[in-house]
Amino acid sequence: MGKKLSEMSLEELWALFPIYLTEHQDCWKDWYADEKNVLEQIVPQTARISHIGSTAICSIWAKPIIDILVEIPSDFNLITFKDLLKDRYICMNQSKNRISFNKGYTENGFSEKVFHIHMRYFGDNDELYFRDYLNEHDDAALAYEKMKLLLWKKFEHNRDGYTNAKTEFVQKYTKKAKMLYGTRY
Repeated sequence: MGKKLSEMSLEELWALFPIYLTEHQDCWKDWYADEKNVLEQIVPQTARISHIGSTAICSIWAKPIIDILVEIPSDFNLITFKDLLKDRYICMNQSKNRISFNKGYTENGFSEKVFHIHMRYFGDNDELYFRDYLNEHDDAALAYEKMKLLLWKKFEHNRDGYTNAKTEFVQKYTKKAKMLYGTRY
């Protein structure tokens, strides 16, 4: 039997779970909807659950990982939800105002469906602005896709490097989106 995920080094995890991109798949919206239904049974009715990340941007290449933002009111304790989600998801990291969970990572690699759940308090939602801007501005979406395709092989086994290389672009267009959309969220 191989190592458990919790026993693997970061390098081993990155080798087992490389970055790879694929053309946009229509099934991603269905995968999101199915997982949203699961989450709605766990989180309070006052939570807002949103599809974020590249799989939520129409027509661009993306890692086939469904990112879901769960925003909860500030009077709820995030740790309470960590306990509620621990049977279905792996807690990847936690801070005072954020908890991230994964689902679909196995000792043998990715499952067919992979999810990242980002639990935060209301208002910590820059990804919604970025998603909307790219869905409404094809030129920005295509520029993002082009950049991701260029970074893919360079950072295939370095998720942090891949994310960091995209940060300036994401911040630039998130700022534009917030100026354009104001207090949409």
